[in-house]
Amino acid sequence: MHVTLRGAGRRYGLGGPWVLRGVDLDVPEGAVLRVRGPNGTGKSTLLRLVAGIDAPSEGRVIGRPRTAYVPERFPPALPFTARAYLTHMGRIHGLGRATAARRAAHWLERFGAGPSAHAPLAELSKGSSQKVAVAAALLAEPDLLVLDEAWTGLDTAARDTLDTAVSERAASGAAVLFVDHDPHRLTAATDIAYEVVGAAVEPVGGAEARVPTAAPDTPVDRATVLIDASGPAGAEPPLESPDTAVTRLDPRTVRITADAARSDAVLRALLGADPAWHIVAVRPLEPTDPTGPTERRA
Repeated sequence: MHVTLRGAGRRYGLGGPWVLRGVDLDVPEGAVLRVRGPNGTGKSTLLRLVAGIDAPSEGRVIGRPRTAYVPERFPPALPFTARAYLTHMGRIHGLGRATAARRAAHWLERFGAGPSAHAPLAELSKGSSQKVAVAAALLAEPDLLVLDEAWTGLDTAARDTLDTAVSERAASGAAVLFVDHDPHRLTAATDIAYEVVGAAVEPVGGAEARVPTAAPDTPVDRATVLIDASGPAGAEPPLESPDTAVTRLDPRTVRITADAARSDAVLRALLGADPAWHIVAVRPLEPTDPTGPTERRA
């Protein structure tokens, strides 16, 4: 299920100025959408409308998928330890207790917050609190993930983990809507960008963060994504696209070089394999990356 805004507007207080007005926006399944604009223009208001946290003052928000929302600042003054809070949130999302506890531990470890599992939320640093916030959003595997500067406060490794998690959710068919200060955030994964201008939301026209695409006769310069994935020792990744290249990094880990336009299909193939492959990292190919994979698929 996707979310659609039709003529949506939002203002605070009777007769107050319109923060957003006349917004038409589609958030389709499997799409990654970026919202940009200066501070105070209404980006957070838009995300809250899409997430269902705020109701529109006029217009409609159609569709209500299972949604997880991560604000810039997570309220830590709650009477839980980190793991107990995540388990509690998993239960709220309908997970069984054992499943919720297992996923809580998994996401704390992925974000490097395992040592904080039994610490009270009120005692966590800003960075650790934010790791708990994003873990809470991801453990329920939402159909719509809304991230309002969720990378703020995370260390480099945790930001990379969140980037990878976003790509995984999109590859599974979930929609992702995000705001972030870094103009290069999710460069290859973003399908389209929108900008808040006045009280309107206007499409940028294809994600401005994408790597520029070269002419068709120079494919080496096209938008390219590197996907590191681990699976059974010595196994070949289940890929069918002729435009992918595979470099083996160790017995279990491979680096896949793929056209950005096909990266979602590659991720779906990896995650849907039996057994599933673990996505270690997803990032755009940079000029400084080593050239020429040593092993190419036909």
